[in-house]
Amino acid sequence: MTEFEDILYRVEDTTAVVTINRPQRYNAFRGRTVEELITALRTAWADKGVRVVILTGAGDKAFTTGGDVKQRAETGDYGPTESGLFEIDALHKLIRDIPKPVIAAVNGLAIGGGHVLHVLCDISIAADTARFGQAGPRVGSFDAGFGSTYLARVVGEKRAREIWYLCRQYDAATAERWGLVNAVVPAADLMTEALAWAAEIAAKSPTAIKFLKHSFNTDTEHQAGLANVASAGLALFVESAEGMEGAHAFAEKRQPDFTGYPAR
Repeated sequence: MTEFEDILYRVEDTTAVVTINRPQRYNAFRGRTVEELITALRTAWADKGVRVVILTGAGDKAFTTGGDVKQRAETGDYGPTESGLFEIDALHKLIRDIPKPVIAAVNGLAIGGGHVLHVLCDISIAADTARFGQAGPRVGSFDAGFGSTYLARVVGEKRAREIWYLCRQYDAATAERWGLVNAVVPAADLMTEALAWAAEIAAKSPTAIKFLKHSFNTDTEHQAGLANVASAGLALFVESAEGMEGAHAFAEKRQPDFTGYPAR
C-alpha cells in the first residue's frame, strides 16, 4: 500500500474511506494532497471488494477549504508534485469517472475548492455543524468549469450565481433545503450515517450502479471541455497582480483591494 502524507486511506467492509489529513490547514489541499487523493481513488477503483468510497476531512472543523491559498501566497503555486502539475482537474474527472459512488461526508467547512469536491461527489451527507460556500472571487481564484456549471445544475442558476458572486457561507440546514446536500445529521453521527448509506448501496448490483453513474454523468459530460478551458484561464489569472492580491490578502488576514483592476 502506498504511504500517504496528506491523506488517510482505509477499507471498512466494502467501503473505502479517504480522509484529507491536514487539519492544521483546515484540510486545504496542496499539489501533493491532490496526487494522493488521485492515488487513493484509483486504489479504490482497482479493489474489487470496494463498492463505495467516502471522502471526508480530518477533525471537526473542515471537510476541506480548497486549494492552500497560504501555500500559493508563499511560493506562487501549490507546491511540488511528482508529475510537476497541479492535477485538480484530473481529480474532478476521477470523482466522476470512478464506477463506484463517492459519498462526501462533510464534517465542517466545505469552502472554495472543497465546496467543488463535495458538489462533484454522487451524494453529500453533512454534519449539522458543516458550512458551505465559495471564496474564489475573494482570494483571487475561480472555477468556471464543473465548480460553477455543474453547481448550477444542482441548485439552479440563481442560487449558483449567489454562491459565487457573494462568497457567503451557508449552514447545513440551508444546504439541505437548496438540494446541495442529501441529508444532515448530528456531527457525532456523521461517519456512522455515511457508512450506513454506503452499506445500503453496496447491497445493490454493482454493475447496475456503475451504468447508472455513467448515465447520470452523460448529461453534463460536455462540461469537462469547458473545465479545461476554465482551468487554462485560471492558471493565467492566479499569476497576475490581481490574482496574487487575493492570495496575499488572505495570507495577511486583510481585506483584498481590487479597486485598481477595472471591470471591462
